[in-house]
Amino acid sequence: MSGHSIDPTRLLGRLARLGAIGRDQEYWLVRLAASDADKLGRDQFVSWLEAAGLEVAIDRIGNIFGIWAPEGVSDKAPLMLGSHIDTVINAGIYDGCYGVLAGLEVIETLKQAGFSPARPLVVAAFTNEEGVRYAPDMMGSLVHAGGLDIETALDSIGTDGSRLGDELKRIGYASDREPGFLKPKAYIELHIEQGPILEREGISLGAVENLQGISWQKVTIDGDANHAGTTPISMRRDAGHAAARVITFLRQRARASDTPTVATVGCMAFEPNAINVIPSRATFTVDLRDPDEQRLREEEGALARFLDTLSAEEDVTISVERLARFEPVRFDAGIVTSIEAAARARGLPCRRMTSGAGHDAQMMARIAPAAMIFVPSKDGISHNPKEFTADADLVAGANILLDVVQALAGKE
Repeated sequence: MSGHSIDPTRLLGRLARLGAIGRDQEYWLVRLAASDADKLGRDQFVSWLEAAGLEVAIDRIGNIFGIWAPEGVSDKAPLMLGSHIDTVINAGIYDGCYGVLAGLEVIETLKQAGFSPARPLVVAAFTNEEGVRYAPDMMGSLVHAGGLDIETALDSIGTDGSRLGDELKRIGYASDREPGFLKPKAYIELHIEQGPILEREGISLGAVENLQGISWQKVTIDGDANHAGTTPISMRRDAGHAAARVITFLRQRARASDTPTVATVGCMAFEPNAINVIPSRATFTVDLRDPDEQRLREEEGALARFLDTLSAEEDVTISVERLARFEPVRFDAGIVTSIEAAARARGLPCRRMTSGAGHDAQMMARIAPAAMIFVPSKDGISHNPKEFTADADLVAGANILLDVVQALAGKE
């Protein structure tokens, strides 16, 4: 245990203050990437960085960095903390924001305590982690890690027809600094779990040792539109029925498995979408996730084989488009062990776990040792105004982050 603790009033107050920025007329929290509301959130965060005496740096993709580089260590690779402050539509106040503001709180606490780090400490707020307005999600960290070309990212067209590069310039968060200018020695992200496991088991902390692989696909099934009352079932080329068979197949396969594989159909549209017309086209998404790459490939293969069989049985044409594909990530064992040690020192129960959601940490793990700390989420709810984590858990998580940072940054 470090002997220091964060300032709970400051951390919780900032979470509430940031959570009040970007409310619409219905009081929904909506800070989509590079929007006017996002600008207001960014401006508030930058003002806190400046008040803490940190150097503020912004790169071409709009990532924001608050840098503490004491004399004598500025040439060393930094220890980076962070997450994101953009939100989904009608969001809660913790997702992403907690990790960013806790990172700032940790640096301020150590700075005020007279701690002398052996390397710079940096807090990062990455652009467009949620991917609601621009695709792909986790964009800022992906560009920073070299996984997506900056020009391609800036040319992304949003759901409202806007270009990301133009919007970043409009809100004042376009810079000439190239992404990746800071290559961290290590990266740590503190986050709410966004799942029910910690709360259900009564455990205060999760030391996240790996992150599920993600496979996103869009499936289009083409049949024939025809009258719902006059066309015999045996003569139908029903795209809607074929789509329903895919959903059932995915659900039954996942439930029958003893693995942590999950499958979700989250979006679906029929054409012509009329009550008395057999659907001529069904378009839907498939989200497959598993922490093991081989198993994820097996699930992708099983879906592909089923679609081939389905096409023949239902006399429909099926096409598949790959939307996104991320391999599972195994986080750094040494940092995970440090998280567990910090929890023991503070007398807090901790368990190793897998993240079912994507995070900036999975991108940063491409270029540096990385790991995550989870705190409980009430009822496992996230991306929702009901998203809630108790103040005591928020403070505990930030103190564990503080201890881990001090352990990692206090030595070569």
